[in-house]
Amino acid sequence: MKIVKQFLNHVGGLLASAAVRRWMSTLEYKCAYYDESVDPVKPSCRGQKIYIFWHEYILFPLYLRGNCNLTMLLSRHRDTDVLSRTAYHMGFEFVRGSTNRGGMAALRELVRRSRNMNLTITPDGPRGPRRTLAQGPIYLASKLGLPIVAMGFGYDRPWRIGTWDHHAIPRPFSRARAVVSPAIHVPTDLDRDGLERYRLHVEQLMNRLTLEAEAWAESGTRKVEELPLRREPIWRGHARLDVPHEHIAPPSIKSALQNLAVNQRK
Repeated sequence: MKIVKQFLNHVGGLLASAAVRRWMSTLEYKCAYYDESVDPVKPSCRGQKIYIFWHEYILFPLYLRGNCNLTMLLSRHRDTDVLSRTAYHMGFEFVRGSTNRGGMAALRELVRRSRNMNLTITPDGPRGPRRTLAQGPIYLASKLGLPIVAMGFGYDRPWRIGTWDHHAIPRPFSRARAVVSPAIHVPTDLDRDGLERYRLHVEQLMNRLTLEAEAWAESGTRKVEELPLRREPIWRGHARLDVPHEHIAPPSIKSALQNLAVNQRK
C-alpha cells in the first residue's frame, strides 16, 4: 500500500510540475529590487541566503527559480506529499518538517545544507496564521550568520482558494510582480526579546512588500526600477556559483537546536 502511495505521489508531482510550468509560463513577470545582487541568478550574487515569502504565493518562485541551488522547507503533512515531488521536478531540493512534526530533524538538515546551498522558507506555513512570521527563519539567520531576503509577490486579481492562506491562483496571461528586499543581516546569538523584535520587523517588511507587489500587479503601472523576470537556472558549466561559507562550530549548533526546542515548547 505504501509503495502504491509513493508511486501515486511521484506521478502526481510529475503531472503537477508540468501543469505549473504550462500555466505559469503565460504570465508577464516583473521585479523591483532594492539590491539586485540578492537574486541567485545574478552573477553578482555571492554567498548563501535565506529567502522567505508568504505560503499563498509559492507557485511564483516555484516556477521562476528552479535549479538555483535552493533547498525548500516543507512540512511532513500528507497534503504536501505531492507538493514536495512537484518542487523536486521543478528543480528544488527539499527538507521536510515543521514545529509540530519533525522540526528538530529538519532544522539539523537545514543547517547541514546551508553550508553550500540557499534556503527558502514560507514562514507562515504549514498552517498559518496567514501572513504571520514564525520565529524559525530569524533564529536560523541569527545562529548561522546568513542574511534573510524577504520577497513580496502579487498577481493581477488572482483567484483565491478557500484554504487557511487564501492561496492565490493567477489568471492566465495576467501580470505577476515581485518586490524584493535587500539582504537583512540579523545579529548573532539574539536572545528571546531580540528574536521577537526582529521577527516583528521582518514580518512588517514582508507584508509591506507583498501589499506593494499586489497593488503594482493590479494597477498595471510602471516602476522606474522595474526589470523583467524570466525562468532561469544558475548552472554555469555544471558548476554552482555559491561557495561554502564558514559555519558555527558543531557544539554551538547542538546548543542552538536545544535552545530552539525549548523556545518552541514555551
